[in-house]
Amino acid sequence: MAINDFPMLSALRTKMQWHQERQRVLAENISNSDTPNFRPRDLVEPKFDNKGASPAAMGSLAMMQTSTSHIAAAGGGDTFARHGRAGFQTRPAGNAVNLEDQMLKVSANQMDYAAATSLYTRSLGLLKTAIGKR
Repeated sequence: MAINDFPMLSALRTKMQWHQERQRVLAENISNSDTPNFRPRDLVEPKFDNKGASPAAMGSLAMMQTSTSHIAAAGGGDTFARHGRAGFQTRPAGNAVNLEDQMLKVSANQMDYAAATSLYTRSLGLLKTAIGKR
């Protein structure tokens, strides 16, 4: 059995990939904080079953339709969560990015990624100890 086949390691890799992609999306939100009519986006967190397997492979994200003239993605799954809360501040230019909120999300994402990488490293260390390589 290959090390990549262990469900725990696979789930941690999926979680780390999700955090990397979320960091990219949050950085786009921050960089477009002055763009007129820009709406912030966020990724939907992956769900895992009780064995740690993800129902959808994280190797690629589903395509997003950014204009009505674009062809709709097959499957209709949108991996982005839209911000539609009542009372969300929108500037006169139509921009709805709250920098404080985005920076808090970036910080939390960074801490969660560090925790996932730490768990992954420790799990690999335990496996190396178990097979006598350490």
